[in-house]
Amino acid sequence: RLVHEAHRERRLAATVVAPHLARPLQFVVPIAPTTQYRATELRAGVLLYGALSGFRDGRSGRISAAAAQQLVPGLRTSDRRFVSYHDHETDDARLVLAGLQTAEQFGALWLNYVAVEELLIEGGRVVGAEARDRLTGEPLRIHARVVVNAAGPWVDHVRRLEDPAAAPSIRLSKGAHLLLDVEAPWGAAVTSPMAEGRVAFGIPWHDMLLLGTTDEPFEEEPEFVSVTDADRAQILDEAAVALLPETIAPHRVRAAFAGLRVLPLGRGGTASAARETVFSVGPKGLVSIAGGKLTTWRAIGIKAATHALKQIGGPTPSTDAFPLVGATQPRQAELALAAAYPQLPETTIASLVGTYGSLSHNVLAAADHDPSLLDPIVDGAPELMAQVRYAIEHEQACTFEDIVRRRTAIAVRGLDGAARERIAPFLSPNIHLSEVERAP
Repeated sequence: RLVHEAHRERRLAATVVAPHLARPLQFVVPIAPTTQYRATELRAGVLLYGALSGFRDGRSGRISAAAAQQLVPGLRTSDRRFVSYHDHETDDARLVLAGLQTAEQFGALWLNYVAVEELLIEGGRVVGAEARDRLTGEPLRIHARVVVNAAGPWVDHVRRLEDPAAAPSIRLSKGAHLLLDVEAPWGAAVTSPMAEGRVAFGIPWHDMLLLGTTDEPFEEEPEFVSVTDADRAQILDEAAVALLPETIAPHRVRAAFAGLRVLPLGRGGTASAARETVFSVGPKGLVSIAGGKLTTWRAIGIKAATHALKQIGGPTPSTDAFPLVGATQPRQAELALAAAYPQLPETTIASLVGTYGSLSHNVLAAADHDPSLLDPIVDGAPELMAQVRYAIEHEQACTFEDIVRRRTAIAVRGLDGAARERIAPFLSPNIHLSEVERAP
């Protein structure tokens, strides 16, 4: 059921909701003599996966070693057979931002760097929150007919603001990732079966190679999640099952990041835990939601809205899919942008459209009066200075980290150090960057 729902949602993302952010991608699965699954089992698996998508993405099944190596430079082929399947990839930060901007067009107000400190409770019901602007220290009182707690790994922290005795509803699993240089573009991704039902991925992402992920229980406070030396070693060791040593040499690592999965409580290891969404309604009406997959964010949002509106006798939300801000077919948008800005390299054009879609022209508009905004943030990278200004003026970017990590891909390219001096003049002198960046 979850796989079928994910297929439906990713197809909607790629055709209607955000075609510029949901990109089709073929995956190659190597089968070595030591792989715990037989070739027939994996062929059946990818065929079933394709069937659940209605075979709309392409052929699933056996692929020759020569074809696999052509798609994936640096792939180990000796003593291996291969199958392939199709999926999509996205830029998670940009997808979330596009969702926020679209909500804003429908009347929503979204506040960056605002922390909830208490819930307002009147007549035994949650009716809002006491919050604080972490950049200015200004207190905010927010009133609401119903409150939805979508705090991710902090969901139980917020539940305990409603009910200090609230029992845990979720558990956390840490996933770490590395980003590496590649010598030649990849035409597909790699999925390597691991022990205990896990898989390790090698995915082309922002013209680099994204490796991961780990999966282990995490019991510290969420803000302390980080990539350890052990994580790095594990990721490279697992990638070596499918890839040649020169492809994943340690000196190729540009950046690393870690995140937390929110999983339902249950027995067994986190790797085998269901990726279900957890909904609950507290004793004072607080609607809490956690878990699930980014792929199904739209379906999860509809369910959350249904739970919330039920509390106040509201209507059932529509399930219709509609385009997010910037949604466009990438190829047409690239041609139009290249015609308007012929001086920009193809890689920059593709990066802009893959980040902003139809809003790319808006991002570059200020460069008509200040041509220096068409300069790269860092030489050799596709991101432009115009994106810095746009992030601050239109995307609520407040800090250096906002710009290089959550609005552009500068940090995942490992270029944030080189970008700091160029970006600093655009930032407000009233923000103490070191304090903001350390805050959970």
